[in-house]
Amino acid sequence: MSKLRALVTAVMLGALAAPLPVMAQDKKPGSGFGSDAYRFFKAVRDKDGPGAQALMTQPGSTLVNQRDYDSGETALLIVTRRRDSGWMSLLMNRGAAVDTKGRDGVTPLIAAAELGFTDGVQLLLARKANPNLANNQGETALIKAVQKRDTNSVRALLAAGANPDKGDSITGLSAREYADQDRRAGMIQKLLKDNDEKKPAADKATVAPGPTLD
Repeated sequence: MSKLRALVTAVMLGALAAPLPVMAQDKKPGSGFGSDAYRFFKAVRDKDGPGAQALMTQPGSTLVNQRDYDSGETALLIVTRRRDSGWMSLLMNRGAAVDTKGRDGVTPLIAAAELGFTDGVQLLLARKANPNLANNQGETALIKAVQKRDTNSVRALLAAGANPDKGDSITGLSAREYADQDRRAGMIQKLLKDNDEKKPAADKATVAPGPTLD
């Protein structure tokens, strides 16, 4: 019996010493810990310029326009949300697409306007960001800037061709209508009126109805 007991004990100890199976990570291939994508987004969040540059400049790298697996944000959207114009310029100089949206449909321009980050708005518009793209709620950068009462961003967006009459999908209100409802948005209302007056006559003209058929 002593030999049998010793054998059972040995088997149990061996089982305890055996390594536990590693659970598979529910991660996109190439996005897990230690991957280039993981290290790139960590460098962006840590403000590690040399580290991010080294990864972005690898032959065939598309990291500058890749979305972070966890947040769904591009690097440009991440640095815009932290109001970091230096990093924004760095990424755009490396080919970052200015209009790529996050999972919530937010572009860097919408994010900058929502923050009242006027320098970011102007920087993105200088790189030809589309001022009329909307997030998943139909809100444009101009709507966000009007709600923020950010006159400088409103002025820049209008100059870039932002449509003040494009309504969102939450209330159906446009940037102009939000301004009209805000008693403290007198300057914004003036900017919108001045913008209307600057439009070419062809844009203001109404098309006369054609003949009707009996």
